[in-house]
Amino acid sequence: DMSDIIVPLPDIDTQRKYAGIYNAMSSNQQCYERGLEDLKLTCDAYIEDLRRKIPCEEIGPYIEPVNDTNSKGLYTHVQGVESSGSFIDTRANMQGVDISKYTIVPKGNIAYNPSRINIGSIAMYSDDEPCVVSPMYSVFRVTNTSKVLPEYLMLWFGRTEFQRYTWYYAAGSVRDTFDFNLMKEVKFPIPSIDIQKDIVDIFTVYKERKSINDRLKSQIKDICPVLIKGSIEEARKEA
Repeated sequence: DMSDIIVPLPDIDTQRKYAGIYNAMSSNQQCYERGLEDLKLTCDAYIEDLRRKIPCEEIGPYIEPVNDTNSKGLYTHVQGVESSGSFIDTRANMQGVDISKYTIVPKGNIAYNPSRINIGSIAMYSDDEPCVVSPMYSVFRVTNTSKVLPEYLMLWFGRTEFQRYTWYYAAGSVRDTFDFNLMKEVKFPIPSIDIQKDIVDIFTVYKERKSINDRLKSQIKDICPVLIKGSIEEARKEA
């Protein structure tokens, strides 16, 4: 089947010209991407350094569970948390499902799947309009943001070491889940609020640039047909 495909080929010089344009764009995008990894490494190294220099404290005194149910049916946006650490529209079939027992997640609250937190299913909600999540999720909030920033906590939760930690401690619990009682026992370093803000600011820049990089890759992919069309039209004009 592959040998039957007809590929219009302009002359070799025109091919080189348009391949050069594509390679230049790809090279620029890859350089940008390498800079992203440097930012991520900076955040990780900063947190690891804090872990070594500052005594770790249990997270329990700084968080509290959120159990507000959607009993009045005020919210209909049902979401879940995927393994990449972000909220997504639920993939479950919600037809006929009563969401009055679902948990409301306001902006700034953190939700996680107790059975999948070991693969990264934990995220902080950032939209102004609250969503609702399945009752199986654990939802909590930071009680003192002048002491601990939720965004700083999320940096800690995003580490692979934390995922291994949750897997290890959940293995001996009921249904192998990492419930809120186990979450309260997590220990982490608490630097000054200014240092937390600095780390969060670096990571915010990383996320913004990662979004730009994703758009660049998408644009390069979309421009390939344009380059092919341009090369063919140029070859026809020269023929």
